[in-house]
Amino acid sequence: MLNQCPHSTVCLPATELPRVVVIGAGFAGIHFIKKLRGQPVQVVLLDKNNFHQFQPLLYQVAIAGLEPDSIVSPIRKLFQDYENLVYRMAEVERIEPETHRIFTNIGWVSYDYLVIATGSTTNFYGLHQVEENSAGLKDIRDALDIRSWVLQNLEAAAITCDQQGKDALTNFVIVGGGPAGVELAGALAEFKRYLLHKDYPEIATDWMKIYLVEAVDRLLPMMSSGASAHALKVLKKLSVEVQLNTAVKGYDGTTVTLGNGEDIQAKMLVWTAGVKGDAPKGMPEGAFVKGNRLKVDNYNRVVGYANIFAIGDVAAMVSEETPKGHPMLAQVAIQQGNLLAENLQQHVRTGVFEKTFSYRDKGSMATIGKRNAVAEIGKSRWKGWFAWLLWSTVHLFSIAGFRNKLMVGINWMLRYLKYEKANRLIIRKFKPISNKSFQSF
Repeated sequence: MLNQCPHSTVCLPATELPRVVVIGAGFAGIHFIKKLRGQPVQVVLLDKNNFHQFQPLLYQVAIAGLEPDSIVSPIRKLFQDYENLVYRMAEVERIEPETHRIFTNIGWVSYDYLVIATGSTTNFYGLHQVEENSAGLKDIRDALDIRSWVLQNLEAAAITCDQQGKDALTNFVIVGGGPAGVELAGALAEFKRYLLHKDYPEIATDWMKIYLVEAVDRLLPMMSSGASAHALKVLKKLSVEVQLNTAVKGYDGTTVTLGNGEDIQAKMLVWTAGVKGDAPKGMPEGAFVKGNRLKVDNYNRVVGYANIFAIGDVAAMVSEETPKGHPMLAQVAIQQGNLLAENLQQHVRTGVFEKTFSYRDKGSMATIGKRNAVAEIGKSRWKGWFAWLLWSTVHLFSIAGFRNKLMVGINWMLRYLKYEKANRLIIRKFKPISNKSFQSF
């Protein structure tokens, strides 16, 4: 039976165990909690969503390659056998470190230990016009919005007699040449090549143009120059118009203004050019470093606090080796979550922390369309079909839940045999926030 805890306005089971409150059910939070299963602590998970999402495959939802339920897992199902876990769907409004409380839209919660695992959000670098007229690709809602937006534009292009308007509706601009941008551009290019003429015979294949705009001099800048060159070669072969050393200065919903003085007429822009920490309010300014990330020590403790921790994208472990903190990658989040859970168990027992964090780089991968990818693990470098097979295997085994693994695996097998995508559906209409005539949800 649940009893109202006297130390919280949120209904929680009464306990005499140390309470560990985790904010965020991303990679860092999920792996941290898994390590605490059955331990003598009460874990309280707060997240505004009731699901965990596998972000590396968001782009496949965006181009109608996967259904959203293939890459999301209900939190309650993930932890249904965890007797020491309590989940509450709540949006955190602010943290109050002085009183060891977290204030949410459903009340406040006290904590003995606080773990901030809130991840990151899209960084538009102050380009407010771009933010209001574009879409990011950070969560499942973004992916569904992009899917609807692509199909809505193609439906509109199919019925308009104005060639200039048709061109703008069939031009798609992706900003950011990292893995998300490269993967989305490649997938959209294959949609154009293999499916556009089937679904939209009114639209000539040559009319649809895909632009990938990157501010630096190469794609996939976190990988080797060989991987960058291969990605560029494959995308050009897929007729993606790649513009390097080019920044986006503005976008009003119709015209993309580039730093080189050129304009692109396009009714859609997807921004994958950067992220920043998504920290809750309440922490002092001195706790943050550039990129809105919380500065942590080698134990992932937020600097200046003995019982507040940050892991994953929102954490910046600054040192001589990592002056900007570790890269905002899933593997960093997973490793930090695992180690912090081990250290916290030790701290509950003995009052000390044992192990400092040391990131083990397990490599980088990016897929570039069907049957093509780049992969770098240690000193090994692969590209092409084998890299794609490796990418597919790693991602398939990383997805949470057997059902989701099975759904994605079957879907990929069918797509390997043919280029058909069966779920090209506009479930809800979408327009950016600057257009008040539509709502995304």
